[in-house]
Amino acid sequence: MNKLLLQDNDSNLFEDVYTHVKQSAEMLGSSGAALFIIHNDKVVIESYFGKQSNAKHARDVKADTQFHIASVRKSYIGFAAAYAIHNGYFSIDDPIRCFVEDSYLPAYEGVTIRHLLTHTHGLRIADGKLVSEYKPGESWAYRGPSIELLSTIIKKTTGKSVADIVKEHVIEPVGFESTEWVKMSQPHSKIAGTIRDADNHLWTETDVVDGSGMNMYVSAKELAMLGYLHLTEGKWGGKQIIPREIIQMATSIQTPDPSLLIHKNGFLWFVKDTNHIFNQIGDTVPKGSYQLLGYTNVALLIIPEENVVAVRMFNRYGSTEGYDYLKDIRSFGDTVYKCSIKESKTQ
Repeated sequence: MNKLLLQDNDSNLFEDVYTHVKQSAEMLGSSGAALFIIHNDKVVIESYFGKQSNAKHARDVKADTQFHIASVRKSYIGFAAAYAIHNGYFSIDDPIRCFVEDSYLPAYEGVTIRHLLTHTHGLRIADGKLVSEYKPGESWAYRGPSIELLSTIIKKTTGKSVADIVKEHVIEPVGFESTEWVKMSQPHSKIAGTIRDADNHLWTETDVVDGSGMNMYVSAKELAMLGYLHLTEGKWGGKQIIPREIIQMATSIQTPDPSLLIHKNGFLWFVKDTNHIFNQIGDTVPKGSYQLLGYTNVALLIIPEENVVAVRMFNRYGSTEGYDYLKDIRSFGDTVYKCSIKESKTQ
């Protein structure tokens, strides 16, 4: 894996992105951060700074430091779903009632796999019960039940967990060593401690390592390499190790009604369409780019038009008062795009 891309040490045209990430780390109160950018098949920035935690003798952030990637883990779940569909285990517009134990629940009425993958399912938990807040496909909301359902349906139909599929078709073929679901009761020294408010109710810990839980830790380099594998549509080292159709399916707009004024998604990826005030991807970033953002402020951005993959990593769960995550992540994307254009003009 290390020999796949050439390090381009002569390039400093992405320095503005480095500055942006350092400033974001300071605003967030993150103890450490990382930045990894691939452009035109070369590593143009690989930077690590700070400590893995605020502990007195904390380890420096290094190339093998693994950060909690929060919702960016959905890129792996989206891949597993695309794998299952490509191999005929289910279809994107199959009703989920065909696969769930409690299919009698009214909330499942009309919900399909496509709705789960594009956050248009309308399912939410209220007072401990699963309810529907809108008719499937008619709106958009970022809710948890879809991820649990997708993980369950993938396991039930393929006989393999999300983690099994990712290990077999991504981690092992590529040779990743710093991508894993960690038993939270058994952390190791390469894991960055996650700085968080003690009363943050969203934080959960689990020892389940089947890919369904929020316990995925990845190094900046390997997250960028995952992005690069998507950018090349499944090619690695000159070989097509993943069918192109799987990647294309996962990263193109799959939202049931793209004309609606809502976020557009592929297989959980946010895909750039037109500019709206609620977009997570910057206004200047071109159409067809795609991104995932985690609650630890980790981001994986891919801009096919400029042949660029950008990853930023922090170890701050949530944010500090006054930090505007939407403004910051959009500015990050715009800065990456601006620098990639400058880089292209010099070549």
